[in-house]
Amino acid sequence: MSYNVRNSVRDLRRAFHRHPEPGWREFRTTARVVDELERIGVDEIAVGREALAADERMAVPDDEAVEPWLERAREAGVREDVLERMTGGNTGAVAVLEQGAGPTVGLRVDLDGISMEESPADDHQPAAEGFRSEHDGYMHACGHDAHIAMALGTIEAVKASAFSGTLKVFFQPAEEISGGGKAMAEGGYLEDVDYLLAVHVGLDHSTGEIVAGVEKPLAMAHLTATFEGASAHAGKAPNEGGNAMQAAATAIQNAYAIPRHSDGMTRVNVGYIEGGTASNVIAEEITMEAEVRGETTGLMEYMRTELERVCYAAAEMHDCDVTPRVISESPRADSHPALRDLVGDVARDVDGVDRVVPTTEFGVSEDVTYLMQRVQDGGGLASYLLVGTDHPTNHHTPTFDIDEDSLEIGVSVLAETAVELSRRPV
Repeated sequence: MSYNVRNSVRDLRRAFHRHPEPGWREFRTTARVVDELERIGVDEIAVGREALAADERMAVPDDEAVEPWLERAREAGVREDVLERMTGGNTGAVAVLEQGAGPTVGLRVDLDGISMEESPADDHQPAAEGFRSEHDGYMHACGHDAHIAMALGTIEAVKASAFSGTLKVFFQPAEEISGGGKAMAEGGYLEDVDYLLAVHVGLDHSTGEIVAGVEKPLAMAHLTATFEGASAHAGKAPNEGGNAMQAAATAIQNAYAIPRHSDGMTRVNVGYIEGGTASNVIAEEITMEAEVRGETTGLMEYMRTELERVCYAAAEMHDCDVTPRVISESPRADSHPALRDLVGDVARDVDGVDRVVPTTEFGVSEDVTYLMQRVQDGGGLASYLLVGTDHPTNHHTPTFDIDEDSLEIGVSVLAETAVELSRRPV
């Protein structure tokens, strides 16, 4: 079965593409989702604090970073009643569609854009066809605009189908900063979910290809470490300072010397450092940002502990203090083989699908694993599927784009999977 949603979903995708918003600032995006859910006619719409556990949010920006995006949404005419439900930057929503007795099927998609300037080149389709990002320095460079549009198309298709049961769709904020998964997992709406689907476009799979469920997503943690020493004149009395720059440099060098673990793959990277005042001043404060990953949650935790130990040792060596902080993290959770198989069976009968890949190693990290883990801990099944799309350049690049033919394929696979789960539970 295929669903004729091509034009409406394409138009939605382009509307979301024009207005990307960073994590915990997706005010306009969430409000548009709410408008569409009201148009479709679902049974319940939870927004902001109603949809997630606010105290479990991670990587939350300060008020100074949130306020301009709130005002931008307000100036764009976003409804005040919806903005009030997102106070404090609690963005995101959950939609509930009830259609009789049957299983509860969940679908999770992500909302946020990326801090990156979109290409204005004439051969970049969004620029050529008038839906390039209107927010300078931000774009949808990972396909989240497509995910949102497909989710809305799926709700509409399921509502018009023979599906019997409950469909819950989780529009999650702050995926790019791994900040929203845990909060949404703890929001209460997953408690009765029997099956959870998550979806991503592309990732080097072409249009017409479906990956029924990925495995081995890497567990991950983002950390900052602030080294605090004492300033001094670098020429006259360097010995009187506590050199935070030297402490940070020592920590960075030794981070890459953390032994790899024999139980599986591990990663560490320091990607950003800032601080200091002048070349002739012993640096008093330096902050670095780093990440660790592991093939399992335990291996990630090993790397996180070792990185913190390295930071403490470097600080002590150079007479400084250090404050390491975990900004966000996510565990590992794999797709269930039985649910993967059903997705694959469904996909083979969808128009436009010419190849089904049962599974592939994900190789990166995603905080949907919090939702998957929550469902699995409650006895349910979860699968993270990929909808192939031809993308001219890689994800997280200024010229990233998708083949919009993949949108209808994605809606059909997701909607028909929900229908099939209501017919023959696995």
